[in-house]
Amino acid sequence: MKIFVGLGNPTAEYAATKHNVGFMLADKFAAESGANDWREKFNALVAETFLDGEKLLIVKPQTFMNLSGEAVGAIMNFYKIDAQNLVVAHDDMDLSVGTIRLRPKGSGGGHHGIESIIQHLGGAQNFPRVRIGIGRPPANWTVNSHVLSPFTPEDSEKISAAVNELVPAVFCIFREGIDCAMNKFNPKKQKKKSIAIDSDDTVAAAES
Repeated sequence: MKIFVGLGNPTAEYAATKHNVGFMLADKFAAESGANDWREKFNALVAETFLDGEKLLIVKPQTFMNLSGEAVGAIMNFYKIDAQNLVVAHDDMDLSVGTIRLRPKGSGGGHHGIESIIQHLGGAQNFPRVRIGIGRPPANWTVNSHVLSPFTPEDSEKISAAVNELVPAVFCIFREGIDCAMNKFNPKKQKKKSIAIDSDDTVAAAES
């Protein structure tokens, strides 16, 4: 069995906020995978489907972000699922709005939802992450004000594009593994240009 978790806050009040991009991806992934019947259990909304003959749970914790691990841990313990069969999607302030990045494991990095999950998995960090950039807070804004605010219309378009791009990435993680998905979907690093002076004192750009 595999589990995909999108992180966010419950209730309509938070539905369109930056902290809920994980929920947005979970909804899109559920629709694309035919898992449209959401049920309440384990302090979460859970939709079930099958992917290549293997059961897949799509989960939206309803415990509020900072306690996400309570729901995820209960599901993992009940079904006796190892951490490497869990994939978690969440917002990331260290990435510009709409930027996506997959990673195979790691610490919570200051994200309280991820930290809660790690805590309730007994410290296990070896589960793939799907990170969706929401950018840093504007000047004079607190982190809470930023993550709990809606996107501008322009940024909403970027997030929608990111979510659409990540649906096949999530399918790839489950079918081909996180390393393959990272190679296919992580943004490619741009080569830096250095400036070289030739013998005629003309300036040429060279790829480093």
